[in-house]
Amino acid sequence: MTTQIQSFKPIVWENSEILILGSMPGVESLRRNEYYAKSTNSFWRILFELTGESYSDDYDTKKLLLKKYKIAVWDVLKYCDRIGSLDSNIKNEEVNDFETFFKTYGHLKYIYFNGKKAYDTFMKNINLTSYNHLEFVRLPSTSAAHAIKFVDKLDHWSIIIEKN
Repeated sequence: MTTQIQSFKPIVWENSEILILGSMPGVESLRRNEYYAKSTNSFWRILFELTGESYSDDYDTKKLLLKKYKIAVWDVLKYCDRIGSLDSNIKNEEVNDFETFFKTYGHLKYIYFNGKKAYDTFMKNINLTSYNHLEFVRLPSTSAAHAIKFVDKLDHWSIIIEKN
């Protein structure tokens, strides 16, 4: 049986310059009410590694890392039906209100997509003509389901620090 789920509110600050978009939080993230909560997801490990900061499992520390580097985190989808955590199981999706978000957070420069589903869904549903001042980049998913080596993910993700 599919379950309707809702994404979290964004983690964002007035001066955020980078937005990282996932598709929809997985089961463990929803259970813990934290972005990228599953221990096998390399999202936080990658960000701590790229910034040279000491890794912490504490969620408040993770959010402070985002704030320090002007990084916002959100999901492309507002609602969907899904069994489990796989993007391939997403059905009946509704995207978040990016028009209002981009107007509200006018310092954004770079939009990075955490995986193919987030990128494809955004591109299919959002009219980019109003956002030619933003750079959109698809990155490999940090999910363990996307089976490429950590070092290779880290290499691709290094762009977010190089440009900032």
